[in-house]
Amino acid sequence: MNKRSIIEPGNKHDKRSTTGNTRTVAMDDDLILDSPGIAPQGSPTPLVTALKASAGQDVATFHFPGHNRGRAAPSSLAQLIGIRPFLHDLSTVPELDNLFAPKGPILEAQKQAAKLFGSSETWFLIGGTTCENQAAILATCSPGDSLILPRNSHISVFSAMILSGALPKYIIPEYDSSWDFAGGITTSQVQCAIKELENEGRKAAAVFVTSPTYHGICSNLSKISQLCHSQKIPLIVDEAHGAHLGFHPQLPASALQQGPDLAVQSTHKVLSSLTQSSMLHMSGTLVDRERICKCLQTLQSTSPSYLLLASLDAARAQLSENPEMIFSQAWELAAEVRNLIKEIPGISVLEYQSFSSFPMIDPLRLTISLWQLGLSGYEANKILSRDYGVICELVDTRSIAYVINLGTSREHAQRLVSAMKDLSATFLPVQRVEESAESTNCLPFVDSKICLSPREAFFARKKRVNIRHSIGEICGELICPYPPGIPVIIPGEIVTERALDYLLRVKMEGAVISGASDPLLSSMIVCGV
Repeated sequence: MNKRSIIEPGNKHDKRSTTGNTRTVAMDDDLILDSPGIAPQGSPTPLVTALKASAGQDVATFHFPGHNRGRAAPSSLAQLIGIRPFLHDLSTVPELDNLFAPKGPILEAQKQAAKLFGSSETWFLIGGTTCENQAAILATCSPGDSLILPRNSHISVFSAMILSGALPKYIIPEYDSSWDFAGGITTSQVQCAIKELENEGRKAAAVFVTSPTYHGICSNLSKISQLCHSQKIPLIVDEAHGAHLGFHPQLPASALQQGPDLAVQSTHKVLSSLTQSSMLHMSGTLVDRERICKCLQTLQSTSPSYLLLASLDAARAQLSENPEMIFSQAWELAAEVRNLIKEIPGISVLEYQSFSSFPMIDPLRLTISLWQLGLSGYEANKILSRDYGVICELVDTRSIAYVINLGTSREHAQRLVSAMKDLSATFLPVQRVEESAESTNCLPFVDSKICLSPREAFFARKKRVNIRHSIGEICGELICPYPPGIPVIIPGEIVTERALDYLLRVKMEGAVISGASDPLLSSMIVCGV
């Protein structure tokens, strides 16, 4: 029997390798970072520095994760991304701090983020803004409390109501039929919702606003904040698409500059952290800080990714280098692209006038309509991605949305403009009948009625029925096209013909429907009460 050798203690600098099915990937000594010990205080990137220092220590490791700093990294993934990510994919070792009881580099990184963004406290999250929305609502709403929110909120908000037991008081957002999507909500709508609850003998536990929307439409948060605070009602802002706001004179003000109590941001969307990493910001004293901490610990993994956490620290540091001008090039490029596309026949670009009740639209979000060419958003996107290699962020029935960010190159911007010109030249002379781009003239959930709370419906007995027999039944599942992740039907609502027709239409046009137990939409789960 062959004996396996043990490396002698004096051979410190052993060549590490990953083991795979057919190939070994060597990890050279020069990839082992040479910064032992704890991150020094005052570091511009405390968590990045601590991670680098920990990974560079000459230690015998007997802890998670199982790839053991890359020594056992799967060869297929190591060949794709290299060894460095594995080397820095560390677990909760003492020098890296504890996400749920931070005292070292995580705490310092969060303090630096709070200073930059203007919050009283900031938390790093590795569950995306989905986790943030859930934590914010759990921290402000108890079972039976009323939550005022726009009906076109993100899917995570509806799961938060299931978890918290909050009762929704919906606001139907403004809608533009020519674009076939909704905008934000107004101060008068919030005031009306508060008054209606008062007439029912109830008070809102919180008001939830999405600003900016997926299409970049910003609500007047200053006025909504003043209204809420006059009633001692905390304001939660889903700013998933607006972590960059306030960092250039031509960008709309950030949520925190307008006085909400909680602002949730997807740092990974327009800023440069890794996907799934986000920040939750608090301001004021209306929300219980300790309850937020408990909610975050309840919802997040006890084994957070330090790569994700460090990427938040790095993204904040990148923004801190030149916070007022870092988006100058992106803004100039977006303005140039917008002006060029506006001149193309048969193509429209979303402008402020379409949603004039709202103060601004994010200039880095380009929403483009091609319905005058006889193309739905789904049809146009298929051509653009397949034939031109132009990849969008969001597809709708009548439009496509593109995001200009810090990494957008001029060459890619030129490719987008050229592709739009080609589409115009190809389809404008055809004058197709606009069947697939036909507007619904109103939101699919405008006439929805609630029979059960989201939580009651979630736990109710269920049955499956033919999709056409579901009209008039109480929906038992959350069904939404994704993106944008806005549910068309949610548990507890009566299934309407309008909502069902919309789902079937967008599915036929190419939308991906999430949440439905039957992906073909030939049947639906309803509540058997």
